[in-house]
Amino acid sequence: MTRFAIDAATAVMLARENVTVPVQHQLVAPTLLRSDVLSMLYREVHRGELDPREGKALLDRVTTTRMRLLGDRVSRATAWRIAEQLGWEDTTRAEYVAVAALQADFFVTADDELAAAVAGMVALAPFDALSGPGGGGASSP
Repeated sequence: MTRFAIDAATAVMLARENVTVPVQHQLVAPTLLRSDVLSMLYREVHRGELDPREGKALLDRVTTTRMRLLGDRVSRATAWRIAEQLGWEDTTRAEYVAVAALQADFFVTADDELAAAVAGMVALAPFDALSGPGGGGASSP
């Protein structure tokens, strides 16, 4: 089984593209993923970029996606350390990286800037790896 940590934007991409993640993969993310996805989709609807009905349908698809959400003390402490190490003023993105470092084989993010910042800390995989049979195309730290 390959474990992939994903961020909120990746979760929304999975829903938008109706990607079915094979059973041999497990998705993991911090518990804040739900709130991040909710905010992301609401902002798109509020700005008129997304129909409200479609926004709610995407939210439902994300919330019914099979994934393990984590928010334990070790993950939070690791997020704090990562945010400090990278000089970030906020821990939100660090929570995704912490889950990737502690619980996943690979991290999939739709945020190129985040991927560049953490390339030496966690193994990265492209979005397409989520629908493939293995962790192909991944890069190690």
